[in-house]
Amino acid sequence: MPRPKKCRRVCGFPQTLRFAPPHCAKDAPEIVMTVEEYETIRLIDKEGLSQEQCGEYMDIARTTVQHIYASARKKIADAIVEGVPFRIGGGNYVVCGGNDSSCKCGECFKYNKKNPEGDNIMRIAVTYENGQIFQHFGHTEQFKVYDVEDGKVVSSEVVGTNGSGHGALAGVLGALGADTLICGGIGGGARNALAEAGIKLYGGVSGDADAAVRALLDGTLEFDPDVMCSHHGEHHHEGHTCGNHGCGSHSCGN
Repeated sequence: MPRPKKCRRVCGFPQTLRFAPPHCAKDAPEIVMTVEEYETIRLIDKEGLSQEQCGEYMDIARTTVQHIYASARKKIADAIVEGVPFRIGGGNYVVCGGNDSSCKCGECFKYNKKNPEGDNIMRIAVTYENGQIFQHFGHTEQFKVYDVEDGKVVSSEVVGTNGSGHGALAGVLGALGADTLICGGIGGGARNALAEAGIKLYGGVSGDADAAVRALLDGTLEFDPDVMCSHHGEHHHEGHTCGNHGCGSHSCGN
């Protein structure tokens, strides 16, 4: 039986998840870089860390960093030379979010908040499924993330949670730089985790996700400040529990 892969620690999701050449066909094949591959590029090529230091940050061996980094560089080269779309997503990772005492996130990962001193920029996350607000926070498989400037949505994209459960989702949102969450039901533990992360919660909301964000910006959003997830601890989706999956892939081992 093959040994399960160890989750690679990453300290933040990329701000942009997809790149495409101008006039590229919508159905053009795309190259996919995993989140941990992106992290090696960011740490080594942007932050200037050595491969050994990168391994310390990601909690993996230097030889593993070498393999991941080489794969990431090859994908970037292929995308540039072949002129095809390039997307970041998936992989075997756990999001630190700056709360792990053994990680140095707080020293150099301040990029997550685009404008921590300004009130005119927001990043709103919504639990998301097929255009609607997904009703069970701990089971959400996607967030739709909206960047708002001066009260207007300037960009949005859908980001997968990759199997993170109740306890890890607050860290995912923190890594995404979200300062506001719109959702349906949510458990008490998750509410506390969001409060500790400084993420403002608008719970008990249903319907179209885009419409909810517009209503929030217009000051007309109807929400329940005391909402609790009625399904917490009851009938969970297959493969999920109330614990912290943490890792960005169900296949990850310890």
